[in-house]
Amino acid sequence: MQRAAVQQDGRRDRNERNAQRRAGRLRRGLVCAAVVPAVALFAAACSSDSGSGSGDTAQQKGGGSGTSAAPTGSGDGTGAEASPTVQAAKYQKLPEPCAVLSKKTLTALVPKGAKSGKKGSSDDTASRGSCSWSSLDNNGVKGSQFRWLNISFLRFDSDTSRGTGEKQAEAYYASQVQDAQSVSGAKNTKSEPVAATGDQATVVHYDLKKKEGAFRQQTVVVRAANVVVTLDYNGAGLAGEKTPDADALTKSAEKAAKEATASVATANGAAPAPSSPAATPSKKPSKSPSASASPSKSTAKKD
Repeated sequence: MQRAAVQQDGRRDRNERNAQRRAGRLRRGLVCAAVVPAVALFAAACSSDSGSGSGDTAQQKGGGSGTSAAPTGSGDGTGAEASPTVQAAKYQKLPEPCAVLSKKTLTALVPKGAKSGKKGSSDDTASRGSCSWSSLDNNGVKGSQFRWLNISFLRFDSDTSRGTGEKQAEAYYASQVQDAQSVSGAKNTKSEPVAATGDQATVVHYDLKKKEGAFRQQTVVVRAANVVVTLDYNGAGLAGEKTPDADALTKSAEKAAKEATASVATANGAAPAPSSPAATPSKKPSKSPSASASPSKSTAKKD
């Protein structure tokens, strides 16, 4: 009987120890169950933060497809696009058109009209201007000699959409020469370069029959930097007077064109200087100064 009681007490003790061990395992299981979701959530949060941070960094650095990259700018950190620039035009002024030729030159070209200069109308004298002279030397029954002279200037400013003033002047110069070469009814048309005058210079001469008589026309087109000068000079023998010599008219026209072109540099405060290898500066002032550094742009066409 005593042995049965001892055995019963032993079984009770083992049951209690087993119950305590099961309770301990249950508590540990609950703790682990609570810890695992928290760890999983923490890991997920870290993973999410890491991905978003790298994406933001990529955008800040302008990576990826490049759509979020800041525009290339001037390097001042503002991200603004640098404004396009174009070289400034060399000449900013034009001379007074009726004062570009000396009295001596005018007397040689239009002997009876040296003081008859008529200024053309212009709404922008800094960009365009012109002047014309006419001369009628009446020799009575022998007829008369007629001369007509016109000088026009056209200046181009540099512009980001149209380009430099010089490039625009080059295009206009070419069109002026072409126009002179394609006058309707012209005969014996010839074109020749003019040396030591502006950056580009061409003389076009031809014969033109009008109801008044036979006219000999000389057109000299000169470009100096961003200005183009167009000089028109013609002569005719009327009422039986002899037709003037073409070579003499051409020589006079070329001399006047050089003088007019040189006046552009003077108007802009610079001494006329050669701008092409063919043009050589004079050691002292001459009657017909070199105009290779002066612009030659025309604003008006001959009548």
